[in-house]
Amino acid sequence: MNVSSRDSWLVVSVSTARSGGSLRVQVWRRLRSLGALYLHQGTCLLPARPPVAREVRRLADKVRREGGTARVLQMEFVDAAEEQSVIDEFNAARDAEYAEVLQRVPELHAELAAERSRGNVTYAEVEESESDVERFRSWLGKIAARDYFGAPLSGEARAAVDRAAADLAAFEEIALSADTTTGPDPAPGLRAVPNQREGAGE
Repeated sequence: MNVSSRDSWLVVSVSTARSGGSLRVQVWRRLRSLGALYLHQGTCLLPARPPVAREVRRLADKVRREGGTARVLQMEFVDAAEEQSVIDEFNAARDAEYAEVLQRVPELHAELAAERSRGNVTYAEVEESESDVERFRSWLGKIAARDYFGAPLSGEARAAVDRAAADLAAFEEIALSADTTTGPDPAPGLRAVPNQREGAGE
């Protein structure tokens, strides 16, 4: 008996055997960036959401123009359990990516703590760590863009990156305070000159 499907799906089949090796790499990278689930070599599955469908059709056109073959078929599951199994696979793949973020974020906290303990709370360290936080945010954004079904670790990963940003903000406050309360000594030979007008009437 047919069941109502949560999503329509795209079955994407691509062959680049008659085209250059660079096309094969481009296709692989693009499908991976979309979060495609491979059924077997050269054939993968994606949810048929409008932005995804547009990207897949553009990719298929490119493959055909460059001498490869591509076929994009739209389908629906008739078995809800089978569809849920596929969704679970998508979520597992995204959770593996979120887990990498969660594994890396503590390194930033450890680095900031080490710099605090050494008294090396400087603007240079703020800049370096800020670049790390931005990389985490960019990485998280790429994963989230292909997280079609809300993988379980998504919230935890976002919270971890937010905590890293907060830790950096606290570190920056310390650096700012140190920088503005302890300025450099005056240049040798430079001394304050009394205001001549102040003594004129004395």
